Amino acid sequence: MNETRDFEVGDKRRVFALTLAYDGTRYAGWQIQPNGLAIQQVVSEAVSKVVGHAVQIQGSGRTDAGVHAVGQVASFSTESWTLDADRLVQAINCHLPRDIVVLESRSVVPTFDPIRNAIGKRYRYCIRTSRVPDPLRHMHQWWIPRSLDIQAMRKAGDLLLGTHDFIAFQTLGSVRKTTTRTIRCIDLQFQEAIAGSEWIIEIEADGFLYNMARNIVGAMVEVGRGRFPPSWIRDVLDSRQRNTVSQTAPARGLCLLQVDYPPSVFLED
Repeated sequence: MNETRDFEVGDKRRVFALTLAYDGTRYAGWQIQPNGLAIQQVVSEAVSKVVGHAVQIQGSGRTDAGVHAVGQVASFSTESWTLDADRLVQAINCHLPRDIVVLESRSVVPTFDPIRNAIGKRYRYCIRTSRVPDPLRHMHQWWIPRSLDIQAMRKAGDLLLGTHDFIAFQTLGSVRKTTTRTIRCIDLQFQEAIAGSEWIIEIEADGFLYNMARNIVGAMVEVGRGRFPPSWIRDVLDSRQRNTVSQTAPARGLCLLQVDYPPSVFLED
């Protein structure tokens, strides 16, 4: 407690949490990398212009190339910004391309970590089932030119609810301290679309392994196609082995909806 109080008195540095929305189509993902333009790089450069010094922002997690977001959270620290946190929104957006936008800026505690402090995440995945693709949304959905058994998919999704070891739904090669996660809900919603239908799958959990959401959707689609019964998805879960029977759903259909944090991390300006 004393250490935090001393920090606040003796250090002018402030930490801000930004909520970001972006279309990931033309980016190589969130994380800065040598082989393409990353969203983290673009946002870091924009923030640096506003605060007047180099800034490296840290995100709540990496999204792959082509994945979108309306609720990504990223943080940075600076001594130079003395105005209210919400004034950063317009200032940063002036330096961002139109496919990336800051939605909100809030002051957070000096120890804020967008990854470690997160207590939940929610992803949305869009699937289009129709004879023809949607030319307006083809970079935001997985087009499957046939109908799916949605009731079977719902039953499969229900088998994943609760706390389990989800290592079978993690992309091989990933390293995590634990692969146990708790899925709080898996919702399937229908909406009309141009010359077809769109199914929205939303998955909320206390955390996600690498490609976990896309691998779950891929497995649910295999059930929806009639290749396996709903109970098969539990067999995959219990196997604790990533198999190649079901594909990883394409990145373009995935969107990070929100990241949740305890109220205690936020400060009043």
